[in-house]
Amino acid sequence: MRGLADPRIAVALRGLHAAIDRDWTIPQLADAAGMSRSAFFDRFSRTVGLRPMEYLLTWRMAVAKSLLRAGKLSLDDVAGQIGFGSASTFSTAFSRHVGMPPGRFMRAAEAGA
Repeated sequence: MRGLADPRIAVALRGLHAAIDRDWTIPQLADAAGMSRSAFFDRFSRTVGLRPMEYLLTWRMAVAKSLLRAGKLSLDDVAGQIGFGSASTFSTAFSRHVGMPPGRFMRAAEAGA
């Protein structure tokens, strides 16, 4: 991953990955990277290829898919583990990102297993 090669961006990426459920903001990430907000945003976007919050959503959805495939957690639990306040909010975001609701994704994963 290109972002890990940049020491300042790597700090932010490690933070996002370590605390996926945290309510992250650009100022928090920029502060962790020791940069201004605008410099951080530009450098992160250039280096990683996604804006910081886009990256966070993509990472959260990847983790959610993994948790849903395992089939051991409720939607509320999955939502909480990846930083969503409710199953409803998570379901809406997941549906937009993945193209199907999380329940259907989980059933499709079970059927394919």
